[in-house]
Amino acid sequence: MIPPLPDHMLRRLGRTEGDADTLRVLVRDQDTRRLLLLRALLDAAEAAPAAVCPPRALDRLRQDWALLETAERADRTAVRTVLLHPLTGPWAQRCLRGLSGPGPATGPGPELRADLDHLSALAAAAAIRAGIPFTTRLTAHGGLLSLPTLGALRTASEVSGPVDIAFSDGELTMRESGCESISAHTQPDGTTGSADPRWLPVLALPAVQSGIGPVPLDDVDPYRTDGSGLQRHGLSAATHIDDHERKAWAESWAGVAPLLRIGGEHRLTEATVLLRCLVPLGPPPGSGPTGESAAHCSGTRREAFGAVLSSKPATPAYFASTLVHELQHTKLAALAALVPLHHEGPEARHFAPWRSDPRPFDGLLQGAYSHIALADYWQRFALSARRVTHRDLAWAEHARCREQVGAVLPVLAGSAALTREGRVLVNEMITLYHHLDDCPPPTGHLARAEAYVATTKVIWQQRNGQHRP
Repeated sequence: MIPPLPDHMLRRLGRTEGDADTLRVLVRDQDTRRLLLLRALLDAAEAAPAAVCPPRALDRLRQDWALLETAERADRTAVRTVLLHPLTGPWAQRCLRGLSGPGPATGPGPELRADLDHLSALAAAAAIRAGIPFTTRLTAHGGLLSLPTLGALRTASEVSGPVDIAFSDGELTMRESGCESISAHTQPDGTTGSADPRWLPVLALPAVQSGIGPVPLDDVDPYRTDGSGLQRHGLSAATHIDDHERKAWAESWAGVAPLLRIGGEHRLTEATVLLRCLVPLGPPPGSGPTGESAAHCSGTRREAFGAVLSSKPATPAYFASTLVHELQHTKLAALAALVPLHHEGPEARHFAPWRSDPRPFDGLLQGAYSHIALADYWQRFALSARRVTHRDLAWAEHARCREQVGAVLPVLAGSAALTREGRVLVNEMITLYHHLDDCPPPTGHLARAEAYVATTKVIWQQRNGQHRP
């Protein structure tokens, strides 16, 4: 989509760094892909047989597209906020698959109908953000009418049904059949508010740095975990958060920016340029009590560029490290979409000390990339920590991540299937790995980390004997 990265940018990315200009190259490519995906969706609907996209659904889709175009002429940035929202990606891909399939002879199934209805909600949200007055009828599904990036109306019925909405002069009115109308208002920062508890606004966490928009904590978008395979990846389900939990997220978030800066200015830049929303997950299955040692899970989705899915981190320090970890996945996935890094196959056969199952080469590269960034982050944290307990925790985390990466770097470096760009990337990862030796962890932490990785390898071999690393 975008010309290949110059080598100086690629080398920065290999060291898990990247200035704003480098990261914006990845962002522009991802944004272009999203807009092309939306255009492909419209083309697929136009080409679909009537059994898949009936004339009435196609007419509504054209109306929604026209509203999007009107809103974009009024405020392009506002509309792009909705169309480039990370959670629009999973919806668009699912909707495109539904429109491109054969479809039943009796008409679109309930999933495709809901997906097509969601375009109407996207168009309405874009018009609201652009300040375009309109009236329309939307369809609620599963007890919610979602207006992406803004919030959701909790409806009286779980059964799909119509909701009439109108917007003018910053005021949004919604009325479900047989119920009293509800009003919500937009605010200058793009958030919404209402005195009616039926309206569930998307919480906006303060911007990481001044001059950019707030970070949505989106717990209402219906596509936030659709098709993500959360359980398969050891993650908990998405959750709705109450007022108490919202306050806890906000308090933890307040300490993140200065802790990211401890890891280097590039860590703050990553969060500023790449992070577009957070999706709250529940505590990991079987997790213990809350506190500094509470279990935690997090993840990203390639089709939801800019989103980080996470259970609530126990402390601001772990919140910051979660962002460091997950934004490396965001960064590397975007880079791999721009330039191929390897031609290895998808077979899951490699040992990774952070997983109990065999990993494909691409998963090994992703994991090593994120863990070496964590090793760098925790080393910087340890060197700046004033309290002994904080310093010990950081050294322990650093030593574990460093040893984990050291166990797999030979596999990555020894691959003959790396492309030229992939070779540059891995070589820079090796450079960073050796640079970490300039400030080694205390002996006790290093010995424990070495024992941990060695034990993990033995257990892995016993469990996956046919996949000898």
